[in-house]
Amino acid sequence: MNKFPKIGIRPTIDGRLGGVRESLEDQVMNMAKRAAAFLSSHLKYPNGQPVECVVADSTIGGIKEANACADKFKRENVGVSLTVTPCWCYGTETIDMEPALPKAIWGFNGTERPGAVYLAAALAGHNQKGIPAFGIYGRDVQNADDETIPHDVQEKLLRFAKSALAVSIMRGKSYLSIGGVSMGIAGSVVDADFFQCYLGMRNEYVESIELLRRIDENIYDHEEYKMAREWVRKNCAEGLETNNEPKTAEQKEKEWDKVVKMAIITRDLMVGNPKLSSLGFGEEANGHDALVAGFQGQRQWTDYQPNGDFMEAILSSSFDWNGLRPPHIVATENDALNGATMLLGYLLTNTAQMFSDIRTFWSPDAVERATGERPTGMAQNGFIHLINSGASALDFTGDQQKDGKPVVKPFWEITDHEVSASLASTKWCPAVKEYFRGGGFSSQFNTKGGMPITVSRLNLVKGIGPVLQIAEGYTVELSDQMHHLLTGRTNPTWPTTWFVPNLTGEGAFKDVYSVMANWGANHCASSYGHIGADLITMASILRIPVNMHNVSEDKIYRPTAWNMLGSDKEGADFRACALFGPLYK
Repeated sequence: MNKFPKIGIRPTIDGRLGGVRESLEDQVMNMAKRAAAFLSSHLKYPNGQPVECVVADSTIGGIKEANACADKFKRENVGVSLTVTPCWCYGTETIDMEPALPKAIWGFNGTERPGAVYLAAALAGHNQKGIPAFGIYGRDVQNADDETIPHDVQEKLLRFAKSALAVSIMRGKSYLSIGGVSMGIAGSVVDADFFQCYLGMRNEYVESIELLRRIDENIYDHEEYKMAREWVRKNCAEGLETNNEPKTAEQKEKEWDKVVKMAIITRDLMVGNPKLSSLGFGEEANGHDALVAGFQGQRQWTDYQPNGDFMEAILSSSFDWNGLRPPHIVATENDALNGATMLLGYLLTNTAQMFSDIRTFWSPDAVERATGERPTGMAQNGFIHLINSGASALDFTGDQQKDGKPVVKPFWEITDHEVSASLASTKWCPAVKEYFRGGGFSSQFNTKGGMPITVSRLNLVKGIGPVLQIAEGYTVELSDQMHHLLTGRTNPTWPTTWFVPNLTGEGAFKDVYSVMANWGANHCASSYGHIGADLITMASILRIPVNMHNVSEDKIYRPTAWNMLGSDKEGADFRACALFGPLYK
C-alpha cells in the first residue's frame, strides 16, 4: 500500500445543462487525465516509485460534486490539490475549500471557452477567502483541441506539485531529538511550535543514554551488526592521524564496534525495525516515525563516548551495508533548524543532503598570503569553506557521474561502481581529541568541483518566526597545495567543500564576502542542483518568508495573493506570510 500522499486532480466545468456542460465533459475530463499522466511520469516519491494521482469521479460543476471530490480525496490520502479547466465555471461553488491542502488552478489558455476567466475569478475567490492558491496560465493561446501541455505550463505544474508534495509528505511525521542543546547552539534549541505550526510535524525526544542502553542490553539486530562491521572493515579506510598520542589498534577496534552500533540503533530509533520484535523488544521495534533526527553529541556525549560522525555521515548517505537506500536525514549537534532545512532539500530532490559549517570566507588576497598562490577560474573572487565533522553525506564526494560530470543522484540511479568510488574517496580519520575526548572517527573527503549546489538555511527570528535564506552556486576545486594549506589551518580530518555562490552584484550577493557576512547561523544545508526556485515556492506554501536569495525574478513562483501586497517581491513575501500565518494554525 502506498504510504505517500497523492496528487488530487479536480476537473471543474460549466454546470449549465442543456448543451453547455454536455459539450465540455470529455474535454474537461481529458484535461484532468493528461495532467495526471504528466505528473506521474515526471515525479517520483522518495522511494523511487512514480507519484500517484487521483482524478475526481466526475467533473465538478457545483457544490455537491465539489464535496464528493473532497470526500474521495480524504479516502485516497490526497495531499495536493490541482484544479484544471478549459472553460468558465462557477468560481466559489467549485473551488477547493480545504485550507491546509496546497492547491493550484490550471486555466487553459484558449479562446473558444473562457478558461482564463474562470482562473482569474477562482483565484480572486481564494484570495478573498484567505485560502491562497497558485495560478497556472500558459503564455500562448492554444486551440481547443490542442492536447499538448506547453513548456511554461509544465514548469509551473512541476514546481507547484514537487513543492506541495514535499509539504504534504512532512505532515504528521516527526523530528527526533537525540539529546538536548549542543554547546549553546540556538538551532539545537528545538522549537516545537515551529515544527508543529509551520511544518505540520511532531517532536519526539530521546536522551542520548538510550543509545548506551540499547548497546548494553543488546537491543539491535546482531546479524545486521556483524554484516555491517565486516562491510566497514572492507570499505571504510582509516585516514590522517593528528593526535599526539594515538590510540592503540585495539582501542580503535572497540570504537569502530560502538560507532557501527550507534548507526544501526539511531536508524532504528528513527524508523523502527520489525526484527526487534522477534528479539522481544516490541516497543523499540516501532521507532519514532522520524523523517529527520538530530544528535546532540557535543559535549556531554563526546567527552565520554565516541562521536556521532560516522553514524551521521553514513545514515545521511544513500548507501550502507544493506546496499542502496533512501538517505536518513540526521543533523549534527542536534541543529533542528538545519535538519529541517536538509529535509526541505531532500524532499524536493530525493537526494542526499550535506550538513556543514559555513566556516570561512577566503578572499583572493588572503589565499595568496596563506598559500603563495592566487585563486583562478570560478574561485578568482574568493570562496567559502563548507566543512563540518558530522553529517556530510558521502554522496558529496562527487564520484557519482552523469555525462562525465560529478552529480548527486537519487539512490535508485546510483551504480555499485559509484558507491565503491565514493567510499574509496572517503577516509575515516581518528577524532581530534581536542574536540572529541571520547574518540570516534570523522569522514574526510574533498568535494569535486563543478557541481551546481544550493546552500540554504532556516532561521528563527523573534517576532517574525522562521525565515529562509538561499544561495545557489558551484563547488570548486583548488590546487593540491592550496587545498592542503587551507584545510590544514582548520581541520584536515573533516570533509571539505569549496563553494562559490552565484553573484548578482547587489545586496547580499554583491560579492562572495557579503554572502558569508549575511548568513544567519553557523550551519547550512547543501542540495545538489540549483533548487532555489523550488525552495521559494515551497516556503510560500509553508508561509515562511525568504530574506535572502540569488534566484532570478522570472523563476519566482508563489500564490497569486502575494501579487496583491506590493510590487516589492521580498516585502510582499514577508507581508503575505505574516497575513496568512503558518499553514497549520
